[in-house]
Formats: sequence, structure tokens, C-alpha cells
Amino acid sequence: MCPKVFSEVSFYIRHGRHHTVMPSNINYRANIWALKEENCSHVLVTTACGSLREEIQPGDLVIIDQFIDRTTKRHCTFYDGQHSSLSGVCHVPMAEPFCAKTREHVLQVLIETAKKLGLQCHSKGTMITIEGPRFSSRAESLMFRSWGADVINMTTVPEVILAKEAGMSYASIAMATDYDCWKEHEEAVSVDKVLKTLKGNANKATSILLTAIPQIGSMEWTDTLHTLKTTVQCSVILPKQ
Repeated sequence: MCPKVFSEVSFYIRHGRHHTVMPSNINYRANIWALKEENCSHVLVTTACGSLREEIQPGDLVIIDQFIDRTTKRHCTFYDGQHSSLSGVCHVPMAEPFCAKTREHVLQVLIETAKKLGLQCHSKGTMITIEGPRFSSRAESLMFRSWGADVINMTTVPEVILAKEAGMSYASIAMATDYDCWKEHEEAVSVDKVLKTLKGNANKATSILLTAIPQIGSMEWTDTLHTLKTTVQCSVILPKQ
């Protein structure tokens, strides 16, 4: 979303219009950098996920507040020495990966519209991001539960990290599609099951975004965005001249 009055909204589809790009091959850096070049101040995303908790049922929404990184093949920083305009090494703090202010107002929208849309919303949750494209083994799924993860997907990392390095407010609405494969006597996750649940939630997610964006856009963000940019500036160690 572009700053000031949010007169423009940029939109992109991670996997391509026909889902032809697997999670490991998504050019996360190009996507986030393109939004930065468009002067976008906020990144508000939706993501499909598997539930690792009984209380998070398929069809529920979760406003993510933490993540665990289990990816292995992805570029997780802009500051890798490959770009002349971004010198140094960026040790960006990640204690609070998602923008608390944006999360708060997205949550308010969800609470206001939940009954109307027939949705169950969870105000926080830890996302574990795996490399994919395969789904987890049952042993892995049970291990992730023991680690404290609430939901699982393949795209939150490095997207949230790059958005923070770019100085943008980032918030994620996760849509649970299944119970992964940890739950006994429950059908294990499959592509058909995921797509069926996603199709049922698509219009609801669109309605939430159309309600949330104008409300977020009407607020004052100067201090928040300044803090985000200052955090990045203070996190970069420049090479000695």
C-alpha cells in the first residue's frame, strides 16, 4: 500500500497467476524491492497454512505475530554484497517480526466482520515456514507442535524479513486449510483439500482486505514508518573505508 492517503494499492501473486512457481523459487527479494520502488509503506499479505493446533480449525484466520524459520535455500537479506547501493551487513532485529500497529488494526477489522462473514479469528500465532514444496512428515509435524508452532506454511520466510529490511510495515493474515498431518483420525493434508478450503475463503479474504486497507490508510503512520527505517539504518554495519 502506498503512503499518505493510500491512493494506490499494488498487488502481486507470489506463485504466479497460475501457481507455476514453487515456494523455493519465488523471487522474494524482487517482489519486496518492487513494492519499495513503488513507494509502498505497508505489505498486507494473505497466506494459506496448515494448523498445528486443535483450536485452529480449517477455515479459521490467524493474525501471525511470530515465526520459526526452517527454510534452507533462500536469500534472506538485501545486504549480501551484490548491490552497490546496499553496502555493509544488516543485522536487523527480529524479536517482533510483524508490525504490531498494523496487526492491531487488521484484527479490529476481523473482529468487526467475523460474525457477518462466519469466520473464527485468532489474534496471534507462530508460523513455522518450511522449504517445501513437499508437505511435512508426521514426525516433523509433531516436532513442530512441540516447538510451539501454531501454523505451518512455505512463504512467510524470507518475505517478512525482507520487508523489515526495506523499512515497510508487514502483517500477515493466515488462512488455515487443514490440520497438516499430526492429528490422528484426520485426513492428512492434500492439494485437493487445501484448494477446496481456499476457494471457500477467497471471497471472505477479499472482503477483509477491502475493509482493512481504507481503515489503515486513514491513519497516521509517520512515527511508525520512521521507527522502521531508523531500525534498519542502525542495524547496518558498513565496511571500513
